[in-house]
Order: sequence, then C-alpha cells, then structure tokens
Amino acid sequence: MDALTHTLQQADQLYLNSAENLPPMPMENRLNMPVQSLDIWSEADFITAKNRYKAANKLSFSLLLARLTVFGGGFALTCYGGYEMYKVISIGPSITILQWVLWCLFLLNFSWIAIAFSSGVLGFGSLLRRPRNMITVPESLSTRTAVIMPIYNEAPARVYGAMQAMAQDVLKTGLAEHFDFFFLSDTTDPSIWVAEERAFYALRDRISSELRLFYRHRSKNTARKAGNISDFVTRWGGAYDYMVVLDADSLMTGEAITGLAGLMEKDKNAGIIQTLPLIINRNTVFARVQQFAARIYGPVIAEGLRLWMHRDGNYWGHNAIIRTKAFADHCGMPDLTGNPPFGGHILSHDFVEAALIRRAGWAVYMVPGLVGSYEESPPSLIDLAARDRRWCQGNLQHTRVISSDGFHWATRQHFATGIFGYLASPLWLLQLIVGIILTLQVTYFRPEYFTKEFSLYPSWPRFDAERSLMLFATTMGILLAPKFFGLIVALFDSKTRRGSGGSIALVFSTLVEILMSALFAPIMMVIQSGAVFDIIVGRDTGWNTQRRDDGTIPLKDIVRRHRLHVLLGGVTGISAFLIAPSLAAWMSPTIVGLILAIQISHVSGMLAVGLFLKKLRLLMTPEERLSPKIALDATSRCEELSLLSLDDPQPLRLLHKDHALRELHETMLSPSLKLQRGIIIPERAIAAAKLADACTIDEAELWLTTKERMIVLNDPQLLKIVANLETKSVNVADELPHKD
Repeated sequence: MDALTHTLQQADQLYLNSAENLPPMPMENRLNMPVQSLDIWSEADFITAKNRYKAANKLSFSLLLARLTVFGGGFALTCYGGYEMYKVISIGPSITILQWVLWCLFLLNFSWIAIAFSSGVLGFGSLLRRPRNMITVPESLSTRTAVIMPIYNEAPARVYGAMQAMAQDVLKTGLAEHFDFFFLSDTTDPSIWVAEERAFYALRDRISSELRLFYRHRSKNTARKAGNISDFVTRWGGAYDYMVVLDADSLMTGEAITGLAGLMEKDKNAGIIQTLPLIINRNTVFARVQQFAARIYGPVIAEGLRLWMHRDGNYWGHNAIIRTKAFADHCGMPDLTGNPPFGGHILSHDFVEAALIRRAGWAVYMVPGLVGSYEESPPSLIDLAARDRRWCQGNLQHTRVISSDGFHWATRQHFATGIFGYLASPLWLLQLIVGIILTLQVTYFRPEYFTKEFSLYPSWPRFDAERSLMLFATTMGILLAPKFFGLIVALFDSKTRRGSGGSIALVFSTLVEILMSALFAPIMMVIQSGAVFDIIVGRDTGWNTQRRDDGTIPLKDIVRRHRLHVLLGGVTGISAFLIAPSLAAWMSPTIVGLILAIQISHVSGMLAVGLFLKKLRLLMTPEERLSPKIALDATSRCEELSLLSLDDPQPLRLLHKDHALRELHETMLSPSLKLQRGIIIPERAIAAAKLADACTIDEAELWLTTKERMIVLNDPQLLKIVANLETKSVNVADELPHKD
C-alpha cells in the first residue's frame, strides 16, 4: 500500500515539473488550406498539374505491361466467365428474364474477383523474381517532420505508451532533432480528456529532453478526423515540410519513420507515400485470422497494387508520410451537399485526399517493402462490423465523388473498388436469391405448353449442370488463388516460413484461415447488405469509439446482434432442402455460416481459443513468434503509464482539488469564441445554472451530464465557479443520478 501511495504521489508531480519548460503546443505557423471544388478544375490548374507530374514521372513499358496484365487479364477472365455462364443458362430454346438477371449478377461479381486475381498474379510473379524493396535510415536530413496521432476517446496509457516507444526509437537513429510528436485529441469524454492531459505531462517528464512532444485538444470535433488534421495543418503546418499520420493503434519503428522522411526528401514530386502496415499484437480467433491473412497474403496483393498503381496510388489514412504544403494547397476537404449518409462530412476522406493531391500533379504511391510499420485490428466479428458500417457509408459517399472534374482514371478506379467492395455483398445475396427462385420455379411449377405465341418448345429455364459445376470450381479457384500465391511466396521465404512455425504449420494455417473466412463470409455478407440498405434509406452511422483490447463480448449482445442471421440461415436451409437436396448442398457454406452465426461470432472474440491455436502453432506469423522490439517497448511503456493511475472518473472533482492541474488545464484550452451579450447558448446556460445551484463539488458532479461537463471543462469562467464550490460531501445515496 505504501508503494502505491508513493507511485500516486509521483504521478501528481510529473505534470507539474514538465510544464515549466515547454508549452503544450509550439507557436503557430499557419498555412492556408482552401476548400477544394469537386465540380470545377480549371484548364490552367490542369496544365500546371500535368507539367508537374510529367517532369518526374515517365510512362514506362513495364508500367504499361503491368496495367495490361491486371485490367486486360481481368477483362479477359470476365469475358470467359460471362461466356461460360451464358452457356450454362442457354441450353433451352430461350433464356428467361430471371436467367438474364442471374447472368448479370454473376458477371458483376465475377469481374470483381477477376481483377483481384490478375493483380495477385502480377504481385506473385514480382515477389518470386526478387525480394521486396528495403528502405534504409538516411545518414542525415535537412527537413522537419511532424509525427501526428489523432485520438478520440482512447485509453491514454495505450496511445501514449505507443508514442513514447516510437519517439524513443527515432531518438536512437540520431535524427530526432528533425521530428516533433503531436497528440491531436478530439476526445468527447471529460474523464478521458483530463486523463490525457495528466498522461501528457507525465510522459514529458519520462522522455529525453531531446524529444519534443506536444498535445492539443479541440473544443469541437468538426469534420472528425479530417477536421482534426486540417486544424493542425492550418495552425502549425507551416513549420513542417512533412507529416507522418498515425492512427491510435499505429506503431512505427524509428527506422521506418526516418526512412520515409529520407524518401520524401529524395523524391521532390511525392505528395503521399503509403506504407503497408502489418497487423500485430492480436490474440483472439478473429483477429489472429486477420493477422495471418494480412501477413501471408498481404504482400502479394500489395506488390500487385504497387506495380500497376505506380505513382497514381491511394492513401489509407495512416502510417503514411505527406508533403504538408501540397496537402494544405490541394486537400481542403469539402462537405457534400445534403444530409448524411450521402451528404455532409466525407467519412472516408483519405481516398479523396489522395485523389485531390494526385489531381494537382503530386505522386501518390506505396512502399510495401518498408519494414517496421504496424497496426492492430478489431478483436471480434462484431467489432469489425461496427467499424465496417462507418467505412461502408464513407465508401458509398464516393458515388458522389467518383465523377469529379480532373481526377486521374486510376483514382476513379480506386473509388470504384472501394464502392464495389460493399456493393458486392448485396449483389452476392441477390445472386443467391435469384438462383433459389429459379430452382424453385424449375422444381415446383409446370411449364405452360400452350402460350399465346406459337412455339414447338415451352419457354422454361434450363441449366447445363455439368458446365455449371465446372464454372463454380473455376470461380472458387480464382477467388482462392491469391491466398495460395501468398502461401507459396511464404514457403520460399525462409524467414517467413520459420517464423510461421515451419512448412507444415504454414500449410495447415492457410487451410484453417480459408475455413474460418468461409464461415465468416456469409455473416459479413448479410451485415454489409444490411448496412448498404440502411444507408440507401438514409440512416447515418455516426462516429463511435472503437474497441481495441482483446475480450469476449457478452453472449446476450452477440445473440441480439445475430439472431436474425440465424433465422435467415434456418429459413434458407429448409427452403433449399425442400426445393432440392442438391441446392441445399450447393448453398451449405452459406447456410451453415448463418445458422451458426451466434457460435461463430462468440468464438471469434474468444481469447482462450485464439491462444490455444497459437499453442498449436496455427495462424502463427513471424511477428507473433518473435515480437518486434518496438511492440515490446510500447507494451512496456503502456504498463508503466497505467501504474501511475492517471484516470479519474470525476474530472471536475480532480480539478477542484488540484489547483496546479486546473491552471495547467486552462492554459491548454483551445482559443474559444468570446461570448456575445444577448446570445445564450442553451447547453452552457443549463450547465451554469446547475453550477450556480450546487453547493458542493459532489453536487456538481452528480447533476452535470457528460456533455455539460465537457462545456465546463472548456470554459474558464465556469471552471472558476467549480473552484469556489465547497468540498464538503453530500449524502448521494438518496439522490437519483442524472442520466447522461
């Protein structure tokens, strides 16, 4: 107990000692960031962008060959699949309307996997010929880079521990003087906000004086993450040549960060350079499936993308370096007209930022060979679905962006890929429904032989069963081929092979991943189809905090989330069996996945099962077998910060008790608009009235809602009222707590 008390006393002094030397943010160095038009791109701008791009980028034969391989090969495969499907449905005297609908749906779905297959072939061939590109730490730098981490209601110890590990790793490269590190908070939970501030000063006290660490909290999180980054660029971006953008779960080594800065210095025409983050630190079943797939199949897919995208690439919003001035000049994010979900702020802003900066003539490309870029993934199927809902809305918003003036054709293809990534699920579902209807029609309804028009044969849907089976096998082969490409590359790479448990374990892990993905697929199909429907009818997703830690979701929540999926699977299975046992067998992967949705989802988030698979050396990755040092350092720093117990569920009481902390908090507040006489802000007026009526800090904490506490914490005048409240406790046992 004495040791704990001593630790807490140390924590109370950490932020006091650090505040004396360095302000929470550097002096502002503003950049203008005009809002871009998606409708008008002038001829003069077009010529300037074209000349800038051509000056440093030549259209090579290898690039033409890569694009021909991907799109020519994808088109040829689609034509082949369409022809075979036509032969399947055309054995009768005529083709019915429903059969044509089935053909169209098949063609759309098949074209999607055909292009992915062709891109995989390209990446596979490249990785077999030579090792991936490596980026080394530059000997010196002449530029300054801001490493920024936008955070939103995250556990402070987790994100601060990660940033500390990254900053200290940059220090080891000897180039730390060229980097500043920023926490850009959009947090809306008052307890987390104050904990962030305490952790910030505690962290400053723990790191080397050679490292510059800063923190800013926005009073209003306008435009969410895009607005958060825009606020930084417009107020402080002028001091930095580049910025490395992170996510709250990002982790990058010092070599990776400095390597990106060195690459940017050499490439004067680069606007965005994107890394390929590997997934690490995952232990639940679902997360380990994703982790294994990203590690084994990801390099093949990424290499194919790198080759055909060349310098017309995409941006995924994190673990990338950006030329700050170019970003400010060309990436001011416009709002879409109308209300959400199709209007308002653009959720998937990263795609649009890549499109805008490429439109201005700056190169956007990926370096999948860079080592030391990591991220995490959702721990369960439900957590992925929650994040996926927001991504679905953001990508469907791109239907209003894809035709914007001045975009490169590759940019439009990136948008189309993202859009179809979510439309594929309802299209797949429709294809299954149409197939069931056709089978039902053939099985239970007799043809009308005497129609109004003379015909020797009835107009009735018929299928070539043998050709249909061959086409199904071909489709599955094309779908699974990129996975086996990744497996082959991993088997030839001794480091990857040994790190994954050896050849046998790697093969079995691939089979387990394919099986698990097949079970997850129908559930995600229905979830994404529901998300698309919700968006079409006008339901906005909002922006919720992501759950990042391992841990099983309560069973009752899983049952509530998947009960309709189970019902749909049961009805589909019974119907298919009554129509034809062969149809039930053909649809069995989908039926089984839906019927067992509750059990599959429950197991997906179980830590114990994931660790058991790890013990069996299944779904093992090299980074899991031998954790990167940066990951071990981040975990250690997180644990150290957690021991300081900087979280407090009653932030107003904490500021009331700690005068020095309250003063520091007030110095960190963003400049707020001066209150004008005669203009009443209702929420602030209610919070002020409650504080005026409160006699003690206990009453203030009890009466104020979460939103009202945020208003108080943002207002120096209201904080003075808090400071003057009595400390005497009231008996709150008989009080009815105010619901937030």
